Amino acid sequence: MEGTGIAGGLAVLVADALFGVPFAVSTGDAVAPFAGTRHPLLRPPAAAYERALFRRAAGVIGWTPYLAGRAIGLGARRAMTAAGWAPGAAAPEDRRATRDALGLPEDALVFGLVGSLEWTARVGYCYGLELVRAAARVERDDLRVLVIGDGSGRAHLEREAGDRLGRTILLPGAIPRERVAAHLAAMDVGSLPQSVDAVGGLRYTTKLSEYLAARLPVVTGQIPLAYDLDDGWLWRVPGDAPWDDVYIAALAEIMRTTQVDEVRRRSELIPAALPVFDRERQERAAVAFVQDLVR
Repeated sequence: MEGTGIAGGLAVLVADALFGVPFAVSTGDAVAPFAGTRHPLLRPPAAAYERALFRRAAGVIGWTPYLAGRAIGLGARRAMTAAGWAPGAAAPEDRRATRDALGLPEDALVFGLVGSLEWTARVGYCYGLELVRAAARVERDDLRVLVIGDGSGRAHLEREAGDRLGRTILLPGAIPRERVAAHLAAMDVGSLPQSVDAVGGLRYTTKLSEYLAARLPVVTGQIPLAYDLDDGWLWRVPGDAPWDDVYIAALAEIMRTTQVDEVRRRSELIPAALPVFDRERQERAAVAFVQDLVR
């Protein structure tokens, strides 16, 4: 079972209970905390469902080692990690071509993000809002923000950008999947906005492997991966969440003070390949895991 949705989860639980059909689960989020962010009343039933799913599963494949550990703590008998991988890297000429197409000067310092811009009303946030709000606090001629994606939050970002929209803050909308690497190549620093809790703190997000493939230094919060994977190529900022004013103020300071040579130095510290995001390695491990479960 890919994901932890209740429709699929109930199906495998019923099949297991009635017919003894074993199942494995691949999870990308902590179910109860995620449901609790939508509505506090959902947390108790979601917690009961999550515990039942992991206890009855023959094995669990976690997006991160933190999620695999959570599954074991909730009763999973076996678990492993498959962190995902980047689909590909940009060609050498893509940086200049994409910047030209977007109207970005070659000497601009570009902070950016690629993701789904869905608005979360409860906290008043979507991906990219931290970049737009931080940039509004910085007076710097060469600073640009590039947020790629679409969704219900895009209109909120446009309003936040104000008269900077189209000049120093660019929101070009969604792009084809095959163009993601080229647009990452146009950036200098990637934003990885995650809350410091049992939702954001347990994730990697698909952005991370793509940023590293593009050799983009990353700015993120004080979440586990920011310590576990850091070799000097990221900035850790304080604050409980990317919509927290403490987080935004710290991000604005990085925007205000970071120079191109510092970005280049951090980029050079990114390993050519991180084993955790190696596709072949993950495929071998997942095959071995499933074969062991079947045996």
